[in-house]
Order: sequence, then C-alpha cells, then structure tokens
Amino acid sequence: MPIPRDAMWTATLPESGRFDPIARRSSIDVLASRFAELRARGEGYLEVKRIEDSPRLTVGFRGSIAVVQMFDELGATSILKGDGSSPTELIEVPIMDDAADFSGKAGLSVDRAWSIVLAFLQRRDLSELGEWVDL
Repeated sequence: MPIPRDAMWTATLPESGRFDPIARRSSIDVLASRFAELRARGEGYLEVKRIEDSPRLTVGFRGSIAVVQMFDELGATSILKGDGSSPTELIEVPIMDDAADFSGKAGLSVDRAWSIVLAFLQRRDLSELGEWVDL
C-alpha cells in the first residue's frame, strides 16, 4: 500500500489561537506547515485522521511538552505514555479552545509527538509507536 500524501485535520488557528473545527483535507506538507506555525506560536492543538479510516490522533502542546491521545471509531480514548520529557507531575496543554491537565507521565517532547503523527499517517501500527493507556 503506498504511503499517503494527504490527511484530514483540524487545528488551532495561528492568528487567533482559537480552535478551528472545520476539517481540512490537504497534503501532509500543508499540515506540517500549520504545525510549524503553531510551534512558533508556542502552543496549539491538532486533530489528525487518515483519509480512509479511523482512529483519530490529537496533539495538544505548550512550550516543549505535548500530549498525544487516540480516539477510535467506537468512542474509546487512549493516551500515549510519555517519554520522560515532562519535568513536572502535572502538565497543562490546549485541547480545542480549553486547557486540560494531564499527569506529567503523559508528557512527550513536541518533536516526538510530531514524529508519532507522521508515523501514524504513514500507516504505522500505533502499538509500535509507544505504550497506549486506555482512559
């Protein structure tokens, strides 16, 4: 199966910092540009889905720390176990237009979170990308 070049996604608007719920279908390069804009802003939220199937991944980040969650088609939610990047017991990241607190054990570097998104879009098995904890 060829590696996809497109993704479905929604994200924070860099100009306003507000979440734009309108789904976009674009190249992964356009998605990467949006993520880079959000990184330059210092925080953001992104939801991404493969064109042809579920699940959906979300990334919320502030500064250098991110949290990655997965939502499947049945409504189950999982969170990716952190990589030790978070120096605190509690971290706060944007989720849509709100902020949510997570255990520091869920904190990943923003670089690692983006690599998870890219691997997911390239159809890598999510279980290979780290340990997922059901919520």
